[in-house]
Amino acid sequence: MIWRFVVRRVLIAILQLVGISLVVFFLIRLLPADPVARLVGFNATQVAYDQAEAALGLNKSVIQQLGDYLGIMSTAKYDGIAQGYLGDSWVTGSPISEEIGRFLPVTLELITYSLLIAFLIAVPVGITSAMRPDGVGAKITFFWGLFAGSQPEFWWGLMFVFFFFTWWWEQFGFFLAPAPLGRINPMLIEPAVITGFILVDSILSLNFEAFVDAAWHLMLPVFTLVFIVSGPIIKMIRQNMVRVLRSDFILYARSCGLPSRSVSLYALRAAMAPAMTLIGIFYGFLLGGAVPIEVIFALGGLGEYSIRSILSFDYPAIQGTVLIIAMVSLLVYLTIDILHAFLDPRITF
Repeated sequence: MIWRFVVRRVLIAILQLVGISLVVFFLIRLLPADPVARLVGFNATQVAYDQAEAALGLNKSVIQQLGDYLGIMSTAKYDGIAQGYLGDSWVTGSPISEEIGRFLPVTLELITYSLLIAFLIAVPVGITSAMRPDGVGAKITFFWGLFAGSQPEFWWGLMFVFFFFTWWWEQFGFFLAPAPLGRINPMLIEPAVITGFILVDSILSLNFEAFVDAAWHLMLPVFTLVFIVSGPIIKMIRQNMVRVLRSDFILYARSCGLPSRSVSLYALRAAMAPAMTLIGIFYGFLLGGAVPIEVIFALGGLGEYSIRSILSFDYPAIQGTVLIIAMVSLLVYLTIDILHAFLDPRITF
């Protein structure tokens, strides 16, 4: 049954999250870094250093710090991840959960739209090239899969900004894309935060002016990621379609006189499982790997937040970010596994 499969995977995910939390907790404390000196300054007095160390809880033993982090040796209410509390930032003093709640939707919106558009492009292109494996389209698709998958996204992001913003203005006198200065024009009133997805919040708030402007600002970062990830997805769908079209059950379907449209749909269903896996891998990777795009377009996503946390030795922020990224990734992988079972009848729960 699907529910038993989901419960089993959730229990395994909880164990994985606990293991990841422990590994990250100990690894960052093995780094040759002094977060106390980073916060109070290297010229601070010993008294100030000791006070800051006590305030951060770093004067305790590693085991005591671990107990406080997990919430199993602390008497403070909501103190520890066992109670769902990720701690407070050493830099800003704000709860980590609130900060991640601001930055995570930005990254989720960026990669969700990018992968969705890349998938909608990859399916018809991959099917068309697979139906004519010796045609010109198949050769172009094969080249594009190799080319796009090997390109650095930050370089293409800068090139797109130069072409669609700077060069376009010089040539035609208007901007095809906005300046990379955030998610929305600073002169506009942002929609009320409901989901964190600015396009969705604009619709829910009936702020259609903000919706149009936010979509305009998301155009280039989404286009950049689509440009990069669409190649491998197209290549995966094409290769699997070619393999499936040569399989016995497709040959049998054709011999029975089924129309080409029905045969293509059968083949697509069988070829989608590996492509869905690749999309899930991309999703998990881009949660922390979309940093160059977030920085270039000043989006302020979770990847950019994690980099700032690492550079400032903000241990609670690092631990919380890794935990949330792992949690979202495991949820995506669980969803992919469930979709596999519906796509491939040979898979049982």
